Amino acid sequence: MDGAIAWVRTLAFRIVFYGLSVPIVGTVPISALFGQKAIIAHATFWTRFHRWAARWLLGIRIRIEGERPEGPALYASKHQAMFETLELQALLDGPAMVLKQELADIPVWGWAARRYGALVIDRDASATALRQMMREGKAAKAQGRSVLIFPEGTRVRPGEQPPLKSGFAGLYRTLGMPTVPVACDTGVLWPKKGAKHAGVITFRFGDVIPPGLPREEIDARVHAAINVLDR
Repeated sequence: MDGAIAWVRTLAFRIVFYGLSVPIVGTVPISALFGQKAIIAHATFWTRFHRWAARWLLGIRIRIEGERPEGPALYASKHQAMFETLELQALLDGPAMVLKQELADIPVWGWAARRYGALVIDRDASATALRQMMREGKAAKAQGRSVLIFPEGTRVRPGEQPPLKSGFAGLYRTLGMPTVPVACDTGVLWPKKGAKHAGVITFRFGDVIPPGLPREEIDARVHAAINVLDR
């Protein structure tokens, strides 16, 4: 019975969220006429709509543990589901987010992501692509924005703890910003395939890590911190 209810809720969420996302994303070019701040506000509206749909259609609530520092920072988050890619946009007040090339190639949405200020990286992480990501990261920092990266490089299932990709250490070294690891357990309620489940998703902000640490140390500290909620 619980499984049937979960599927009904999941289908209702897909119809409402994805159905209304089409006009929301489709009207981004109008916001673009008013500059990047308007696009960020547009994106925040969309992500808050996603939060509303998850809460009232799926029964998913959010719990925040730890505290964010004041001012811009480099946020390094666990990545188990699509959920955190949207939720963290709102929680972190519109950070410049590192996205894989495939997402940036989606018509309209990809164009909007670039106008928003996303840092696009190809899956192979070539030297040219990494240099471009560093330049875009420095531009975001100059604007006073935080930067968000999923350092494992791709979505993983609960329990998986792969090593961090080299692009994270490069961004950490280049930006020289305080780094905040973010743990989350989204994959438990939001599996890649199948029905979504009601419950509480936790986001835990770890202790701020200062810039300037050796790669081995920053990787080890971030890896440990983003996996503290793993089940």
